[in-house]
Amino acid sequence: MSILPIIESKVREALSPTHLELRNESHLHRGPRDAETHFKLIVVSEHFDGMRLIQRHRLIHELLKNEMVHPIHALAISAYTNAEWLERAQQAPQTPNCRGGDLANT
Repeated sequence: MSILPIIESKVREALSPTHLELRNESHLHRGPRDAETHFKLIVVSEHFDGMRLIQRHRLIHELLKNEMVHPIHALAISAYTNAEWLERAQQAPQTPNCRGGDLANT
């Protein structure tokens, strides 16, 4: 079973996001073709109002603590309030290139 719906369900249930994107970026890294180890999460929620960035990340890591043990190897998190998301023109930063195992260097 894919891990994506599990992650998405936990985030939706806990944060009631107004915007949620979850991308499997495992194909950008070394590993099996069907790997589910590297993800990018973009989540916009009123739940983040008044929270510092580190608090938002800790909250998400706590939500996904079982998945963070295995199979997730890397999780890029962009967590915004609704106002921040609008200020950013509804765009999250690009995922940086993998320094330890990107396919471009194989």
